[in-house]
Amino acid sequence: MQFQYKAYDNLGAKNQGELEADSEQKAIAELEKNGLFAYEIKVVSEKKSSLFQSKKITLADLEFLTSELSLLLESGVRIDKGLDIIRRTKAKPALAKLLTDISQKIKKGNNLSTACRDHPEIFDELYCNLIELGEASGNLSEVFADLAKDLKFKRSLRAKIISSLTYPSVIFFVCLLSIFFIFNVIIPKMATMFSGATDLPWYTQFMLDTSAWMVNYQVWLIIGFFISIVGIKFLSSTVKFKAWWQKVCLNLPVIAKAVITVERIRFNSGLAMMIKAGVPIDKALSLSAGNIRNLSLQREMEIAKQKVKRGSALSPALKQTSIYPAFYVSLLEVGEESGNLERVFDEIANRSRDDFESWTQKMTTLLEPLMILFMGGFVGGVVVIMLLSMVSMNDIGV
Repeated sequence: MQFQYKAYDNLGAKNQGELEADSEQKAIAELEKNGLFAYEIKVVSEKKSSLFQSKKITLADLEFLTSELSLLLESGVRIDKGLDIIRRTKAKPALAKLLTDISQKIKKGNNLSTACRDHPEIFDELYCNLIELGEASGNLSEVFADLAKDLKFKRSLRAKIISSLTYPSVIFFVCLLSIFFIFNVIIPKMATMFSGATDLPWYTQFMLDTSAWMVNYQVWLIIGFFISIVGIKFLSSTVKFKAWWQKVCLNLPVIAKAVITVERIRFNSGLAMMIKAGVPIDKALSLSAGNIRNLSLQREMEIAKQKVKRGSALSPALKQTSIYPAFYVSLLEVGEESGNLERVFDEIANRSRDDFESWTQKMTTLLEPLMILFMGGFVGGVVVIMLLSMVSMNDIGV
């Protein structure tokens, strides 16, 4: 059961938060064990929780957990104690449940990396391997700091992609609503004006026919629209369709550059962290390749990884992938010769971040007027046809 509490500590300061316990008495005992004296405690409604709180661990939750653990470990707090502090004070129910499970496994003698591997839907292989290396080297706080930095960028990247698509999507949706309203409400009312007319202009006849078709089949249009959404969602979950769509994206002139840039950021940021943690380059390539989402680029990286394992130099192997254009290959060659690959991969990731931010800003600036022009042209065209049709009434016998 999830309890919400308000309590005083030993100095009389107020504290509030949520914790999980089997009963109210056990919840009070848990609070007292931690030096808190509850003056108000109540069960969090399951219905309320399901409505207003997600049961899924989001990227923001993972970033929050990682950064908090980094701060706590840097301050000298033990990992099990740190997990309990986060769970008691700041975690939402879904995260609290996860932390409870991890904490219990650690108290039973398991390593943190082993406990995290039991939740592959939340912690990927790169995350778990870096934690394992941090545990072995005793530098876990620094590993968590690097992971938190990487997760923060991923969240920022996702937010920028969503924000760049939001405005054009809203404009397009408003345009569709306007067209739907005109052809379902305005034009049917105008149709009575032309009911007895003969030899109507082609554009007027086309407008009336289109409106009549939409009115007669609008139920099927709406049903078809929702079926299409469900179908696309289902297809996007299949590997075959996903591979096809990702391949198409790599062949689109504008989209391809953005896709490759994003994948370059994911790959190089992960690779920089792995090399910094002391992972051999062949294993680091294998783990960082898991960060790549595009299956076509992932296959290219697998081939490069096999070449490195067989003794090939790193730069020629990565040069044959789409992720590294000539400029970045030259940086790799310098890093390979100087033995400072960590800095080079970090530099490539940072440069790629700047490139993507610049691309996002340009595309957003370009899409806004284009969508407004599209909406104005489409809706304005319909209005012009309506006016021309009304003017043409003087030339046809009504």
